[in-house]
Amino acid sequence: MERRPDRKLILESGEEYLGYGFGAPADGRVLELVFNTSMTGYQEIMSDPSYKYQAVVMSYPLIGNYGMNNEDYESDIPAIGAFIVREYNDRPSNFRSVESLGSVMKRYGIPGIEGIDTRRLVRSVRDKGNRKALIANCDTPLEKGLEILKETDIPRDAVSRVSKRAVKIYLADKERYRVAAIDCGMKKNILRSLNDRGVTVIAVPWNTRAEDIMELYPDGIFISNGPGDPEDVRETVETVGKLIGTCPIFGICLGNQIIALAYGAKTYKLKFGHRGGNHPVLNLETGKIEITSQNHSYAVDPKSLEKTPLAITHVNLLDNTVEGVKCEGDRVFGVQYHPESAPGPLDSGYLFDSFIKLMEEERKNA
Repeated sequence: MERRPDRKLILESGEEYLGYGFGAPADGRVLELVFNTSMTGYQEIMSDPSYKYQAVVMSYPLIGNYGMNNEDYESDIPAIGAFIVREYNDRPSNFRSVESLGSVMKRYGIPGIEGIDTRRLVRSVRDKGNRKALIANCDTPLEKGLEILKETDIPRDAVSRVSKRAVKIYLADKERYRVAAIDCGMKKNILRSLNDRGVTVIAVPWNTRAEDIMELYPDGIFISNGPGDPEDVRETVETVGKLIGTCPIFGICLGNQIIALAYGAKTYKLKFGHRGGNHPVLNLETGKIEITSQNHSYAVDPKSLEKTPLAITHVNLLDNTVEGVKCEGDRVFGVQYHPESAPGPLDSGYLFDSFIKLMEEERKNA
């Protein structure tokens, strides 16, 4: 029996793609359409809180073939809006697999669509930029879908939706330092990367006051990755501004943008963002090139940094965007990419060691 399309993707630009549904039913949600070029890691991508309110197109054609395991989740409750793939495999084969991707998506209410031309779709996003998209059943008329897209805005409360609601402590086996981590949607592998280095992490909600953070007597402050526009988390920006100079501060992705805003710099939205596991970044301090994992829609405006004490430390070799900043005097630094990337590459793990070194020096000088 011939399989007939039962689900469609409608873009606000008027494009329409027919496909087959998997995961949760289509519920008419409006999402931002983005793409990721990673060849592996769909479990980590699906569970990365930074994908809140986004429909992710995987450029790699085969998704689901190695299933899902219990160790590689980046969050307890996946927040991704939807998955769009060329070919979905619902019969995974891997010794670590405990269930299929589709079953996990169904459990957490995440719709998927397969069987569409993802090469064409990725080119569309690359050429025309990120746009609003609607995943609907095939009987939804294009005109109705476009009307829904026109009348619906993507919420701007993404960070508050994925951040922890209360303080939570993640103990290191052999504690050397204690770090207060501002959780804007923190990935689990950041916690693992810090814990493995003897750092106990005290995760606090995104809108925690600076005074409350300092009452934890941390050796350092960490600002996590997270979804959306950094301008939407002014409370976090103001908190970080008050914390500058108190102890070493390290930020990743959204955390890097928040650091820049806290110093008075500006950010802007990229045409289609950076999402993948093979972005080359030049370390301006060492001259070395790192292959990095990335997931962001916004970047720091280099011109705006000229009026701040922040120096650019890393740049993206694909488009020359800012990939890292630091203020040596304040013991503050951040990077736009993900040194905790899982699956790899592992080129940038030294950044956690740099954070440890700053805390070591701080303790010696105390």
